[in-house]
Amino acid sequence: MTSFKIFAAMFVATLAMARASAADAPNWTVDLAKSKLGFSGTQTGEPFTGSFTRYDARIAFDPAHLEASHLTVTVDLASATTGDTQRDTALPGDDWFDIAHFPQASFVSDTVRKKPDGTYQATGRLTLRGITHPLTLPFTLDIKGGSAHAKGHAALIRTAFGIGQGQWATGDYVALEVGVDIDLVATRSK
Repeated sequence: MTSFKIFAAMFVATLAMARASAADAPNWTVDLAKSKLGFSGTQTGEPFTGSFTRYDARIAFDPAHLEASHLTVTVDLASATTGDTQRDTALPGDDWFDIAHFPQASFVSDTVRKKPDGTYQATGRLTLRGITHPLTLPFTLDIKGGSAHAKGHAALIRTAFGIGQGQWATGDYVALEVGVDIDLVATRSK
């Protein structure tokens, strides 16, 4: 066997081993009781926060093989709550989330990468009201044994997703920029 053929065979074997180990990124189960998927904004100059009480997060993550890591989050928009009756009654309606036509939102990552400062970012696609746009979610991550704690915040313009129709389509009453906030605790699946 020529040296080139030996080198080519070793290169292919190395790629196959890398793919095999990368494909084995462990799955993580989010502890919903200890986690929060939230949002924030400003209404008539006053900041407010809210959260979604029902969501599903499917996470495969390996810090040594980020190319195999990915996450998919599906959110039940009817579960949005801010503690303000008027706002909570309006959010599911046609002007805001329009849950009759778009009951769920989703985020699907395309890539996960580690930044030089030790933090991470998941870049993917966020879908709300049937509209999909790219979203980058920066987050911190602390893994201790089989437990992980991730916290992150991303800003977006709500009207890019059709959130806020009619009189709410401007920033006059509710600011156009809103935040998506995660505080997730998860355990590695066995």
